[in-house]
Amino acid sequence: MESSLHRQLKALYGGARGDCEVTVEGFRIDAVSRGRLIEVQRASLAAIRTKIAALLANHPVTLVKPIAVRTLIVRRDVPNGPVVSQRYSPLKRSLFHLFEELVFFGTVFPHPRLRLEAVLVEQEERRISRARRRFNGPQHRVEDRLLLNVVSRRTFRTAGDLATLLPAALASPFHTRDLAEAAGVPRWLAQKAVYCLRRCGAIDSVGKVKNSVLYARRARLGRSRRAA
Repeated sequence: MESSLHRQLKALYGGARGDCEVTVEGFRIDAVSRGRLIEVQRASLAAIRTKIAALLANHPVTLVKPIAVRTLIVRRDVPNGPVVSQRYSPLKRSLFHLFEELVFFGTVFPHPRLRLEAVLVEQEERRISRARRRFNGPQHRVEDRLLLNVVSRRTFRTAGDLATLLPAALASPFHTRDLAEAAGVPRWLAQKAVYCLRRCGAIDSVGKVKNSVLYARRARLGRSRRAA
C-alpha cells in the first residue's frame, strides 16, 4: 500500500505539469516531468536497482530517496481512534546515511542519465497497537507515514558529488575510524561510505597502517553544479 509520504513526494516532484503513475517500457513510473522519469523510493534501493538500470538505457531518471532526519511517532489503539501517545523517535539520521543504501546501488550509480536526489524530511509515523502480539514481534504495526516538512535536498550525479560528503576537516590519508570521528557517525557507516566512494572512483586505497587500510581522495573529480 502506498504511504502518504510516498504520494506527497510524488506530487512534489511531478509538479503541476507532471503526469503521475505512467507506464514506460512495461514499468510503472511514479511521475514524468518534462521528459524525465521520476521514481520515489523510501525502501531499500536494492529493490529498485534492476528497474532503474533498465530505464536508464533510454531515459533520463531522477531517483528520489527520502531520509527521515526527525520522526514523530503517533500511536493509536485502533485506526482513526484517539491518539494514545506521541513522541519523537530517538533515532536521528543525516545525509551521510545515504551510504547505507548506496552499497546496494553501486552497479547503477553514477550514470550519465541518472540524478540521485536525497531529500531530508521530517515525517509522522502512525502506529496501531497489535491486539495480539507475535512472539518476540513488534507491539505495533505502521499504518502510515506522512511528510511534515522538507528540510533540504541534495542532488548527486557524479563520483565527485558523492565525495563532497567527506568532511572538509578529514585528514589525508585516512582510515575508517578517522572518517567516523570526523563525520560523527558509527564506524560501520563509515565503512559503508568508504566502500561506496571507492567503488565509484571517488577515493583510492593508498596503503596500510597495521591492519587499517588508508584511503585518499582522488584528484580532479568532476562535480555537478547543482550538487555543490
